[in-house]
Order: sequence, then C-alpha cells, then structure tokens
Amino acid sequence: MNVSQQNIDKVSAVIKIEITKADYQEKVDKALRAYRQKANIPGFRRGMVPMGMIQKMFGKSVLAEEFNKLVSESLFNYIRENKLNVLGEPMPVADQPEINFDGQEDFTVSFDVALAPEISVNLSKEDCVDYYNVTVDDTMVEKQCEALANRFGTQEPVEAAGEKDMIRGKFIELDEAGNVKDGGIVVESGIISPNYFKNEDEKSKFAGVKVGQKVIFNPAKSCDNNEVELASMLHIKKEEAANMKSDFEVEVTSILGFKPAEMGQELFDNAFGKDVVKTEEEYKAKVREMIENQMKPESDYKFGLDARKVLENKVGDIQLPDALLKRWLVTTGEKRTAESVEEEYPKMVPDLKWQLIKEQIVKDFNIKVEDADILDMARKVTRAQFAQYGMMNVPEDLLDKYATDMLKDKKMVSNIAERATEEKIIATIKGAVTLNEIAVSADEFYKMFETK
Repeated sequence: MNVSQQNIDKVSAVIKIEITKADYQEKVDKALRAYRQKANIPGFRRGMVPMGMIQKMFGKSVLAEEFNKLVSESLFNYIRENKLNVLGEPMPVADQPEINFDGQEDFTVSFDVALAPEISVNLSKEDCVDYYNVTVDDTMVEKQCEALANRFGTQEPVEAAGEKDMIRGKFIELDEAGNVKDGGIVVESGIISPNYFKNEDEKSKFAGVKVGQKVIFNPAKSCDNNEVELASMLHIKKEEAANMKSDFEVEVTSILGFKPAEMGQELFDNAFGKDVVKTEEEYKAKVREMIENQMKPESDYKFGLDARKVLENKVGDIQLPDALLKRWLVTTGEKRTAESVEEEYPKMVPDLKWQLIKEQIVKDFNIKVEDADILDMARKVTRAQFAQYGMMNVPEDLLDKYATDMLKDKKMVSNIAERATEEKIIATIKGAVTLNEIAVSADEFYKMFETK
C-alpha cells in the first residue's frame, strides 16, 4: 500500500492512497472465516457452510467494510505520523472514481485536505498591550457593604409594611360585584411580597398597610398572569390559575419587616468566616479586596480582547483554504447550503484566524493543561456560582465536592478544559508582552464595552 501527498498550495493538499489486493485480502479472508463459524443457514450445520457460499453471500459487504477500515486507518495514520495540522476533516476529491467491488482488486482513493497555514507570532516585550486596572472607590465599597448587609439581614414582625416586607393574611375571592364569591377560593394563610409585584398599581395598594387592615387586589395582575406564580400564591393548580382573573380581599394578619444586618462581628463572620476580620475598618478593607478580586477577571477579559487586536495586526493576513473549508462546512452541516455558507463564512474567518494564533502560542510556549488545572478551574467556576448567591465563605472541602461532581459530566470537562487553556494562554501573553497599565474607574471601564 502506498500513501502519498501532493501539495496544491501552502494550505491545501491531496492525499492519495493506493491499495492492492495483498493489502486487504488476508483481513477479508479472516472476516469471512468468522462469518462461516457463526452463519446459521438452513441445510448446513453451524461452521460447515461451504466457503464459496459464504463468499457469494457476504464477500462484497465484507470487502467494502475492510476496505473502508483500511482507508480510514491509513489516512489518519499518515496525518498523525507526518504531523499535518488539518482544518476540518479530509474529504474525498470531487472527481473521485466510483469504487467497483465486483470487478476491481486494486483501488486508488484521494482526499482533499485543508491545511492550517504556517504563522509566526513571536511574542516579545516589544509588543505592548493596554491593561486596565479598575480603581475600587469608596462608593463601590459602600454599595457592596449594603448588599452584604441585605444578604445577611433578618425579618421581624412590624406593624406597618415597608417596601421589602412580606405580608401574611387571609385571602378571599370576590365576585364581579365586589362581594365574597360563593364557593370561591379562600386561602387562610397566604404570603405575598409586594416588592416583587410586576404591576405598580397592585404594588401601591400595600404601601404602608397595617396589621388588621383589609386590601383588595388582583393576584393575576400582580404577577402579570404568570400561572406558576399565581398557583403558588393562591394554593391552586396551575390549570386553575390559567383562568383566574378575580379580585381578592386580603385581611392582613402579620407583617414581616426586613432588617439589614448591623455592622458588627456577626456580619463579619457571616461574610468572611469566623474571626477573619474583627473591626469595621478591617471589614471594609476585606470588602475592597473582594471587589478587586472580582474585577481582575474582567480586566483580564478586556486584556484578551485588546491582545487579540495587537497580535492579529502583528501576524497580518493569514491565507486560508477558503474553498475547501466552505465545502467542508456544507458537507458537515445538516441545514447548511452552499448559499448559506457563502453568507456565514466571512463571519467565521476572524475567529478561525484567532484560534490559529492561539494554537501557535500554545505550541511556542509548550502550554499544557493537566488534570490539576482542570480541577482548579472547576473550583473557580464553583466558587463564582456560590458568589452569585452571596456565599463568599464556602469551605474548601465543599468546593472540592461540587467541583468533582461537575467533572463527572464529560461535556462539562471539555468546557472546563477549554476555559483552563484559555486562561493559560492569556496568562502567557501577559507575561510575554509589555503591559501598558492604565487605572480607570468602574464607570469608565464598562463604558468601553458599551462603545464596543
């Protein structure tokens, strides 16, 4: 068997595979003998079917199967052994002659191969990229302190309802005339939080209401006819909620007022762990540090965008095997047509070129992502998820458990590995280039994205 490569240009080639009978006959014979041992054909004992009959019945399909295996193995072994950086997948050449397993013994098959272009990045300190350090001002610290106070706040009985308070009462359905509806819905102990009402008119009805007072409101309007919310509010089935439009009278029996956590050791411990900070000054310094840590990934993300521009300009134009890539996109996309690919392709090219630049950086700096890196990234993702719910002080063993569980999902492992690789690439670029560090306010920083 002979496998050869003919380069059409720098980014496309044809790989030709020449197969003779000697290359596949032994495998075909072995497969047919296995068929003979298993064949259950009337009139013959198992394993005693004449080989000629087996050949006639299964020979062509077995030959086709073994041929396809041989072609696939030869093609991808050649690509691996010759370290070809292939874009997409090899495709049979457009004018490939039809294979005739009835009359042919020797075969020649050829594949079009799209090759990644050779590029040179050569990162150095001569490359300068902006890096924005977001200044954490006192206002940001105060807002975060307020958010933490609310996060660890408590609820206590009050006489008059405030904006964020929860109201408990007896709900009674009314008829169109405003009277108690015969056989209507009665909720002995219902709970609502008007602050979350979607209708301002309904929300305003409960402003300042006191225990013992009665309020008439429309539950359906309050939740914008959301059947799930309405069913939960009135303790009815979702199907019943679909047709519920009635007003209800609420007799307020109790009000739970929200009280933000006071500045003190209990708040300090809840926010950052027991005795990590002990004074208000230390607490605010820790809050400032927390915000700075939260902003660092944002700064890195902006750096990644700016570094991409700098490196793309440095590398310059990159030649791609456009025709082959378009053809590959058409053949691999169920709903893609030549027309749709022609329209989509220009939008794909910038990301493909950037991917090639990143792959070259990985190669130049021998960047590797180990299992420990993937686990570390999973822990970061887990920590960020907890932080969204205000949980800043998650024990390390709990983080490890959630991260390990996350990595049981193969798709998630792939995603996490990709993020870990991206993080290493950005860190490598940061270390290799000169950073033009710029201090900006949070408002200035986020306006850059609005402009973009």
